[in-house]
Amino acid sequence: MTLVIAYLLVTIAIGLVAAKRVKNTADYAIAGRHLPLVMIVTTTFATWFGAETVLGIPAKFVNSGLNGVVEDPFGAGSCLILVGLFFAARLYRMTLLTISDYFRERYGRSVEVICAIIIMVSYLGWVSAQVTALGLVFNILSDGAVSLPMGMVIGVVSILAYTLFGGMWSVAITDFLQMIILVLGLAVLAVFAGNQAGGADKVLALAVSQDLFKFWPEPNFRDILFFFASAITIMLGSIPQQDVFQRVMSANSEYAATRGPVIGGICYILFAFVPMFLVVSALIIMPEQTAKLIAEDPQKVLPTLVMTQMPFIMQVLFFGALLSAIKSCASATLLAPSVTFTENIWRQFFPNHSDQQELKAMRVTVLVFSAFVLAYAIAMQGTSIYEMVSGAYQVTLVGAFVPLAFGLYWKKATTQGALLAIFLGLVTWLVLMFTPAGEEFPAQLAGVLASWAGMVIGSLAPQAIRNQHGTHHSLAGLS
Repeated sequence: MTLVIAYLLVTIAIGLVAAKRVKNTADYAIAGRHLPLVMIVTTTFATWFGAETVLGIPAKFVNSGLNGVVEDPFGAGSCLILVGLFFAARLYRMTLLTISDYFRERYGRSVEVICAIIIMVSYLGWVSAQVTALGLVFNILSDGAVSLPMGMVIGVVSILAYTLFGGMWSVAITDFLQMIILVLGLAVLAVFAGNQAGGADKVLALAVSQDLFKFWPEPNFRDILFFFASAITIMLGSIPQQDVFQRVMSANSEYAATRGPVIGGICYILFAFVPMFLVVSALIIMPEQTAKLIAEDPQKVLPTLVMTQMPFIMQVLFFGALLSAIKSCASATLLAPSVTFTENIWRQFFPNHSDQQELKAMRVTVLVFSAFVLAYAIAMQGTSIYEMVSGAYQVTLVGAFVPLAFGLYWKKATTQGALLAIFLGLVTWLVLMFTPAGEEFPAQLAGVLASWAGMVIGSLAPQAIRNQHGTHHSLAGLS
């Protein structure tokens, strides 16, 4: 526990030193567009590699195999690759501060505000998952002396200490260092656990024997539909997210903005297999205890394996890696909605405020949003980290993805089309979420299809009506 506290203090100190670079809102929100390729790679990788990757994914994998984790890491990593290939260059050239600025430039103020609210709401579940994991870490390390809620409070305060002052500069520099610790720590742990289990070949053989590498769904319509819906939830739902956009816009060149997310996404998918390997190792090293934990709370398998079966140095490596993952992800996801609120909602009520006043407002918003997240995380105790994260992306998938993609790639997209897309997407999604129909057809897939239809109808119908009126007037003139 002493080493963990020391580690927290070191990251806070590094973040506060980085905060000296913050002179204006552009520095705070997008690091003044100064980050090189290597930092774009580490910070995009770090955004995804959070509590759900170390605790949530292995828990889901050991119960459902690769088929159960199509959403994350496969969908999540693919999201970054798609951003780099199809979205980064076009957005980077626009020199915007937030993704909602794009919606204002393309569709006007109403779409900007609605999408900003959708994006902010989506972060509640995601950041809460990280806060929940921080509470779990402190609870386990203190052997129950620190309660789960108190652990959450300690975790939030430790992240706030540097995110509040340093913004994207502090996040990017601490991400860079934390990712080195994370990758080295988990890699060493995987080698050690593999040896304990009798060799990596035995671990892989067990995974094969339990059919854990089965990826594709059963060949029936319903299973294929739900598999596809899971795959696109984060893959497409996180493309219009502010944290991904911030990393693209923080790059010092278009080359870094486009290559960074692609490399980060590939690294994320590959490295997410390490926690999955560790959880299968636990089935060999401590079979009875693991079986019991899988039935009760599979998220505790890896922490228990490390605490009960590994020497002290491995415990330090694991919890150092875990804290690195959670803190890097949580700092990014605290900053993103706060910047969105200040730039796209608050600013409309105070258009004449100076840049320094806006910077102060961003910091106050980070503080207020942190308090909301902490309260939500405490209220949601018992919800799985994986479910918290997956639920967070559905709202942006059905509400914001279609207006962004069509706005960039379809010249006929209009404000009416965007508004109808948002309305139909959200309403369809909510109806299926809260009725038995959602058990037959996935709510998020229905929502994104309705959003797509709304965009096409809303954009083309008024034009068709105007053309028809024009034809009638022409005929009337001829007669």
